[in-house]
Amino acid sequence: MSPIGPIAHYLKKHGFEQFEPKAVLFDMDGVLYDSMPRHAIAWQRSMASFGIHMTEADAYATEGARGIDTIRQMVLQQRGEEITLERAQVMYDEKTRLFHDMGVAPLMPGITGLMERIHRQGLRIGVVTGSGQRPLIKRLTNDFRGFVDEQHIVTAYDVTRGKPAPDPYLMGMKKAGAEPWQTIVVENAPLGVAAGVAAQAFTIAVNTGPLPDEALTSKGADLLFAKMTDLRDAWNESLFG
Repeated sequence: MSPIGPIAHYLKKHGFEQFEPKAVLFDMDGVLYDSMPRHAIAWQRSMASFGIHMTEADAYATEGARGIDTIRQMVLQQRGEEITLERAQVMYDEKTRLFHDMGVAPLMPGITGLMERIHRQGLRIGVVTGSGQRPLIKRLTNDFRGFVDEQHIVTAYDVTRGKPAPDPYLMGMKKAGAEPWQTIVVENAPLGVAAGVAAQAFTIAVNTGPLPDEALTSKGADLLFAKMTDLRDAWNESLFG
């Protein structure tokens, strides 16, 4: 797949004169870790304990948003009640507990090799996640030591507006010292793709879940890959070299 067409389209779409990659910002769940199936189960079980119905499809559709925002929206839709951030946090803490009880999710196949290629190019690597779970942040810096440090991680608590707003990726750019035309976003979720596009970054979607490709391309993804190993191999062929 030649990047010339997508890059030209990207530049025209945003009115930029040049594309000079300087930083790559990764989403976490479903991108760095094969964790979404466990998250979906934790979401369904935890919300059921509070009388809220949530399906597997709901979990994937809202992936990338701040957990407390997802909870407040679902409670409003199902009960017509606007709960406080504090109440939403209590509910999210239960979801977090159930998720951690399921053990450690494996790394996404191909992600380490992809980071090695990106690092060799001299590009900065950051992580932009809707999660705010401290154990996961610590795991990031351990699993991707030499590639990712805490100063280049954006969590749910770094912004007041989560994905699909551009704020998380704009914060990621700020931490990386990069402008939109210098930034590549790697996402797997519709809300995340929408956030990357809204931040005017070159946004790559990797469909690691059960959603149809159209769920990602309709949000404006500049490139689409079926799995992370495909993106790793394409990058190895100097996709942005």
